[in-house]
Amino acid sequence: MATGSNLSFVLNKVNDVEFKDKPVPKLKTPHEVLVAINYTGICGSDVHYWTHGAIGHFVVKAPMVLGHESAGTVVEVGSGVTTLKVGDRVALEPGYPCRRCANCLGGHYNLCPEMAFAATPPYDGTLTGYWAAPADFCYKLPPTVSLQEGALIEPLAVGVHIVRQAQVTPGQSVVVMGAGPVGLLCAAVARAFGATKVVQVDIVQKKLDFSLGFGATHAYLSQRVSPEENAANIIAAADLGGGADVVIDASGAEPSIQASLHAVRIGGTFVQAGMGKDIINFPIVAFCVKEVTARGSFRYGSGDYKLAIELVAAGKIDVKKLVDGVVPFNKAEDAFTKVKEGQVIKILIAGPNEKEGATIDTKVDEAKLKEAEAAKAATGSTCC
Repeated sequence: MATGSNLSFVLNKVNDVEFKDKPVPKLKTPHEVLVAINYTGICGSDVHYWTHGAIGHFVVKAPMVLGHESAGTVVEVGSGVTTLKVGDRVALEPGYPCRRCANCLGGHYNLCPEMAFAATPPYDGTLTGYWAAPADFCYKLPPTVSLQEGALIEPLAVGVHIVRQAQVTPGQSVVVMGAGPVGLLCAAVARAFGATKVVQVDIVQKKLDFSLGFGATHAYLSQRVSPEENAANIIAAADLGGGADVVIDASGAEPSIQASLHAVRIGGTFVQAGMGKDIINFPIVAFCVKEVTARGSFRYGSGDYKLAIELVAAGKIDVKKLVDGVVPFNKAEDAFTKVKEGQVIKILIAGPNEKEGATIDTKVDEAKLKEAEAAKAATGSTCC
């Protein structure tokens, strides 16, 4: 049962946040669980709501709890829940679809028009003490994965979805525009999927230096030249021949999108993941004459969370490298400021009931770890 504070980090309006003690949520159906939040990451969308009060047609009109990148511990289960028990550590998938529309029934629940997504108006987010959620959107963490790593499964699942949209296969070359958290994770996922060349592109050298120790095989510092020239430089720097098999834009910046279409090979694939201006100038001639396959990417869908957890559990992606620090709950606004100012890649906020929230946790349950290793040796199973 829930014991402790349900203190929440609430956005009232632009640049106006406060801590409020809210009622502990009640389970609304037999298929829900109550989760005590241990750690939460900060997404760019959280910062954008804080500083602008809106993203597109999603407008903050009433106080809203921020946060949606969370992991926690199950403290109560509904009578119909069979997959989880009290004490299980889980990563939270923070968007809940209707399950009935054509998109949901077609396997694309991330496109559900009735999606209730945490920290997207009018729905509260997960920077709180307790969170009620459908059990099937709570993913049990293996013993090898810490709760802090669990809070990073959400952005990793975004990267997984993007790379799956690109249909990256072993031996391919991939260019990723942007070296923010999602861009870095896209590069790491592409490598995990077997891409042999992964080029990270950004305008900040420090981010590129980090990328070479995380997922990228090559890095290119974008220059103040034409998109065509930047694309030619990218191709030359990584010896991509006629261009990259796949180009992913994780920046949303118009010049990066334009360069992407010049950097992709004839017959290649382009995926737009970053969100920028609603309308941009697009190099449609290059797009057409190359017969480029183009896809959008939005959040994550069926299987993405599961695969993200398996990639971390198998040691194929070390998400801990992204974390610059962990702060206690009462320092949440300071953490948001650091993200806004670009001081960190990722910073985690400990839940209000978390007692050891000031350090990066690398501990795992040693007994369960030994059990898992024995099981793996017996079955020969691997991540993917």
